[in-house]
Amino acid sequence: MESKNKYKALGLALNKYGKYVVQQSKSNLTKSKPYSKGGGTLYNSIKYGLQKSNQIGKPYVLDFLMADYGPFVDKGVAGVNSTYPETRAAMSPFKYGTGTGPKGGLTRGIQSWLEKKKFRWRDELGRYISYKSMRYLIVKKIYFQGIKASLFFTKPFEAGLNKYAIDIVQGYEKDIETEFKK
Repeated sequence: MESKNKYKALGLALNKYGKYVVQQSKSNLTKSKPYSKGGGTLYNSIKYGLQKSNQIGKPYVLDFLMADYGPFVDKGVAGVNSTYPETRAAMSPFKYGTGTGPKGGLTRGIQSWLEKKKFRWRDELGRYISYKSMRYLIVKKIYFQGIKASLFFTKPFEAGLNKYAIDIVQGYEKDIETEFKK
């Protein structure tokens, strides 16, 4: 007969780890330059899920969830002529100009961002530049230069492993001992 509280200590340790990673990721995101306003789509999408597993030897599955573009912000994207050392091929698995992404995805994304934020530049005469012109300039810069890696998620994920590894192992050991005693 299977106990309802089986692997309870492990679950508590994994919950602490998940909460830590989410909290630190959100904190890092609000501290990084282009995302420092916080409260945006990416910030609000960062969550974790802990579910019981039916696999032997794997009592839980811990998932970290975020908006689709979160990994690109975290790992960065190498541009055609990338200038950011953090996004070189060794660091980032993502690269513009490979032809693997959706056609016009960057352009549509920048266009919707500009319209949503109602962001406008002015020319030398003080006139507003059209969204289409601004989109072209931004897309061109991103395509060639890339997006700098922020590691807003990677750093807390790794730091959390170091911080909670002992708690997780001890929780697992405690639960196994409890099961043997039963």
